[in-house]
Amino acid sequence: MSANENLVILHLGVGSFHRAHQAVYLHHLRRSGDTRWSLAGGNTRPDMPEVMAALAAQGGAYTLETVTPQNQRSYERIASIQRIVPYEPSLAGLIDIGADPATRIISFTVTEAGYYLDAHDALDLSIPDLAADLARARRGEPGSCIYAALTAILRARMARGGGPVTLLNCDNLRHNGQRVRGGLLSFIQLAGDDALHAWVLANTTCPNAMVDRITPRPAPDLRARVKAATGWDDAAPIMGESFIQWVIEDDFANGRPAWETVGVQMVDSVAPFEEAKIRLLNATHSCIAWAGTLAGYQYIHEGTHDARIRQMAFDYTTKDVIPCLDTPAHPSPLDLAAYRDTVLDRFGNPAIQDTNQRVAADGFSKLPGFIAPTVRECLARGASIDAVAMLPALFLAFLQRWHKGQLAYAYQDQAMEPAVAHAICDAPDPVVALAGNVSFWAELAGDARLVAALQAASVRVDHFIGSAA
Repeated sequence: MSANENLVILHLGVGSFHRAHQAVYLHHLRRSGDTRWSLAGGNTRPDMPEVMAALAAQGGAYTLETVTPQNQRSYERIASIQRIVPYEPSLAGLIDIGADPATRIISFTVTEAGYYLDAHDALDLSIPDLAADLARARRGEPGSCIYAALTAILRARMARGGGPVTLLNCDNLRHNGQRVRGGLLSFIQLAGDDALHAWVLANTTCPNAMVDRITPRPAPDLRARVKAATGWDDAAPIMGESFIQWVIEDDFANGRPAWETVGVQMVDSVAPFEEAKIRLLNATHSCIAWAGTLAGYQYIHEGTHDARIRQMAFDYTTKDVIPCLDTPAHPSPLDLAAYRDTVLDRFGNPAIQDTNQRVAADGFSKLPGFIAPTVRECLARGASIDAVAMLPALFLAFLQRWHKGQLAYAYQDQAMEPAVAHAICDAPDPVVALAGNVSFWAELAGDARLVAALQAASVRVDHFIGSAA
């Protein structure tokens, strides 16, 4: 790789997380003197039009406010995104960049629910958006879901001789590279494009990766705070915690940045890091968000400092998760107890102002992705699931408030079909209905042990809500 090459990472989904995470690592690499790589970014849907317009006007640059648990704030101008691609339904701008031989990596953040995978990792074609995009792909047209967008980009890359490319998933999804590759290949096959299917098999890799940084939605006063501290009137600032982590399996099709020089962990297998993060951090985050909402809190740190909620999270991780992830046969390379304590300290950071609304979202994908594996593994070895059962019980109580129109905020869930959610809440026994949902529990749906544990946990949740009222 020549020192004066101009190589590109095309990123789909230029939200706050990407700008506080992947873009920051590349910025630090460029600042170190290695300027061979830059980012181009855009969205496959007409999301965040004001933010995207502001970023375009600022040449892709923006300010990151970093806040420590001790409330120390620092500011950095991030300039690794060299091109902002305006949204258009044809995705022409993204397709042109993605087909260019200079683009060696296509990365993406679309949230866990945006992959439309069922409990068996098959595409869930009952989801209208996915079915509509598949119909478009069969006609040779682009679409907005990740598979349709990648299909359109890779078709053009194949036709124009763009060469091999790495598809890098940057979402909180277990085995994220492996699963998006399976979903993409299925989508292309269902679209009837055998030539593209063969090309993707031969010319792409999809390394698994684990990402971590709490990045709340920008607060209304962030712009004024940035201007007061830096003098920059930034129309697209973001804020993140001081903790940051990125672990990637080193499996790239056509070169990559020297990320390891700026703190990225390049590994042979991301699995132990991924499992610890998803179960000890992501699931705990959701637990605190659902419980905090039920207790009347607005922010994550408020629930974390509530002794009852913190105990729920501590018990879940200590009694059920850690014994699953650290066994004599498969010892964890991480100090899981220390990781748990770090996670809770991070969640308790009041400066982050992370809302329950943001973290509580997408429960219909988080339940099967973050929580069901611990239930499954505990039951397989004959262990209790009393602690982990509190999480789906909290979600059910949360869902019932949504059902009654009693949530203090709008609930967003890309994987939820409202009719299904309302049916669970309207069932003669909502606990039995939740426990019987195959999309949540797969082969465990309706299992008597699961039903009993959820019934007992729901009683505890009712007591918690009553004491919080």
